[in-house]
Amino acid sequence: MRQLRQLLIFAFLTLLLVIGWSNLRSTGAALATDNYADRLFQSHLGDRPIPSAAVAQAPEIPITAESVAYGTIEGQPIMGYLARPSDAITPLPGLIVIHEWWGLNENIEMMTRRLAAEGYTALAVDLFGQVADTPEQAKAQVEAAAQNPEKLQQNLQQAYAFLNDRQQASKIGSIGWCFGGSWSLQTALLFPTDLDATVIYYGGQLATDPNVLEPLTMPILGLFGELDTNPSVETVRSFEAALNQLNKPVDVYIYPDANHAFANPSGTRYNAAAAEDAWQKTTAFLKQHLQ
Repeated sequence: MRQLRQLLIFAFLTLLLVIGWSNLRSTGAALATDNYADRLFQSHLGDRPIPSAAVAQAPEIPITAESVAYGTIEGQPIMGYLARPSDAITPLPGLIVIHEWWGLNENIEMMTRRLAAEGYTALAVDLFGQVADTPEQAKAQVEAAAQNPEKLQQNLQQAYAFLNDRQQASKIGSIGWCFGGSWSLQTALLFPTDLDATVIYYGGQLATDPNVLEPLTMPILGLFGELDTNPSVETVRSFEAALNQLNKPVDVYIYPDANHAFANPSGTRYNAAAAEDAWQKTTAFLKQHLQ
């Protein structure tokens, strides 16, 4: 009888341990997937997308830029910002330009024009449909977008089709910052064999599972800050290691003394030296793989 009681107690304690471990794993998974907006909010505490002189930097060649409808979702047009060299005659390589968590604002339009001046048809997509002026507003629109990732995927799929079909782009790459850095990687995963190059600026949601990254065939450039916790240096290195394990072409740079959003000249975390070096690496990378 005593032995039976001990067996029952042991079984009960084992069950409690299993339940506790299961709950802990579930909680960890929830934190990993559900608190991205919170982590972005922490990365941007006290930040504002304040216009600066750097935002007004003019492209080195004449650029034609306009607002365009590049697709429809639920019967409504998706409006983006299209820029290309004014004297372009033949089709150019295309770029899907993905905004930060602030939305498609003046800074992203400026970056789109600068990219166009490098010899691209650059399409800045709009994944939010609005622009935030405060971290609270930005967090709310990231949370809203996270409720329907399929809608974001449809948006990016139509952006790719717009460049491929209507602009006759010779090759197509993606580039994004912050929230857009994460979605630049997601664009690569949407088009693992069709996209020709991907640039990720401090995207907080980096896949580190080799099984997820295995389908990718395009070269990848990653640009991150040492002081950033979203993503952390450890996460960046895990991302890089997974791609190296798969023999995927990847170049990763982590800038000392640079934080999240170090390349945003309209933000308070702008690091001019890191931003300029990252820009030079970006243009050389895109030229090598798209032109």
